[in-house]
Amino acid sequence: MDSMKLIIQIPCYNEEVALPVTLSQLPQKIEGIDEIEVLISDDGSSDRTVEIAKEYGVKHIVTTTHHRGLARTFVAGLQKAILEGADIIVNTDADNQYCADDIEKLIKPILEKKADIVIGARPIKDMKQFSPLKKFLQFLGSKVVRLLSSTATDDVPSGFRAFSRDAALSINVFDNYTYTIETVIQSKTKGLHIVSVPVRVNSCYRKSRLVKNIFSYIQKNSFTILRMFIIYRPFRFFAMIGGFILLCGFTLLTRFIIYYLIDNGSGHIQSLIFASILVITGFQTCIFGILADLLAINRKLIEDVQVRTKRLESK
Repeated sequence: MDSMKLIIQIPCYNEEVALPVTLSQLPQKIEGIDEIEVLISDDGSSDRTVEIAKEYGVKHIVTTTHHRGLARTFVAGLQKAILEGADIIVNTDADNQYCADDIEKLIKPILEKKADIVIGARPIKDMKQFSPLKKFLQFLGSKVVRLLSSTATDDVPSGFRAFSRDAALSINVFDNYTYTIETVIQSKTKGLHIVSVPVRVNSCYRKSRLVKNIFSYIQKNSFTILRMFIIYRPFRFFAMIGGFILLCGFTLLTRFIIYYLIDNGSGHIQSLIFASILVITGFQTCIFGILADLLAINRKLIEDVQVRTKRLESK
């Protein structure tokens, strides 16, 4: 049987306070895993984050000269883990929010070949550090993404995740703000199976840097959801809009015909004009959906080539 290597990657940005505790609690042995290594993906920290990682014997460190954001940092770590031969990659936060003992639970579905991506679902209802508004938004956001992605994900914003090697090779992140929503929405289109497992959380050392302002957070995530839906479900997106416009157009057209028959063909010409505009616009929107779907197919072919190239490079 081939040996299994697990790499635990931790995106970091000025985490000198929390990082020692996070590193000290990582598991040293897990059943079914032969090697466990740690990777720090540093996002241009100006404190001693990198020095502390070295002091704790972290084997892999990816650094940047400037702050690029969580999504870019996550991708850099994922690519490095692939090059280092990881069979499974676990992503966790540097602030020790997630219980490290649950990493074994997180990777179990992948070891059993039951999942490609596993998301740790936090007990949101019981988390005292979350306000009632934030709990509601977490629930609502996860519900919307579940509907759009056709996946069973209980906690979409959770950063506590496990990826199989094939899943990590397939993942592409275009968003600069966060990777959590995008990786869920694109998984279904790439034939990746996602499952959620309940995990425990620790007391956070600091407030989330990603959620500086609740209204900004809503705006950015809403834009991300919309953008990812257009990228990965283009035909459905344009067909929904086109279908609604066509429905309005045919409704007005029906109204015109009824009044035309009742009034013996006089008046209500404005309904006919407006109906014609809506019907033409609806058909054009549906055509845009077909063209966008063709472009999406072309993107999938390019991504298949990209995955094969990554596999060759990581051998």
